Amino acid sequence: MIVKFSRHAKRRIKLYNIPELTILDILESTKIPQGEYEIIKDIAGFKFPLKIVICIKENVVTVITAYPLKKRKEERRENEGIL
Repeated sequence: MIVKFSRHAKRRIKLYNIPELTILDILESTKIPQGEYEIIKDIAGFKFPLKIVICIKENVVTVITAYPLKKRKEERRENEGIL
């Protein structure tokens, strides 16, 4: 598996001080078929879960973005009155 980071992902990783090794560990522990996916994981040392958006094509994983998810989807819906 080859992992590439988009320019946007590199900037977010630097902005939020997310170690690339942490993202690589998450990707290695997650078995995902080809396509586009969002991965949300609680990681020790981070106040909020990390959200990683990836695209997988022909054994190449491209990290599109990665950032701390400050509100979970359920919390956003509650705040917007959607639930």
